[in-house]
Amino acid sequence: MRSVEHDSSRPTPEDRTEPLVVVIDDDASFRKAISRLIRLWGFRTWTFASAEEYLRIGVPSDCIVLDLHLDGMSGLELQYLLVAKGNAPPIIFVTAMDDPVARRQALEGGAVACLDKPFDDYRLQEILQAVTATPFD
Repeated sequence: MRSVEHDSSRPTPEDRTEPLVVVIDDDASFRKAISRLIRLWGFRTWTFASAEEYLRIGVPSDCIVLDLHLDGMSGLELQYLLVAKGNAPPIIFVTAMDDPVARRQALEGGAVACLDKPFDDYRLQEILQAVTATPFD
């Protein structure tokens, strides 16, 4: 069963007018809600239910909003893999679990932020603006 959701055709370097934000979270309602919100801010989005699904499809992105604790490969494992390959976009971790050790590992591994669910939407907007250099109205 395919659970990839996106708002445009497969992105290519030639048609990258708005930044692409990838959302990886195993909670379908969160993926849908956060993707809609991010699109309202002028971004394109692709969503994935797992790190493995994201790796299999291989969408180049400007930023990843990534659940820290995923089924299968964790968000930390995906971050480590992307950093090791040298192609890690800015990563914003989100989590519903209070895990200070994982939070520290994420930030020390290069994440730009780690937000607790539920988080302030405007904080996410500020971070996306900063990492993509996209002005908001």
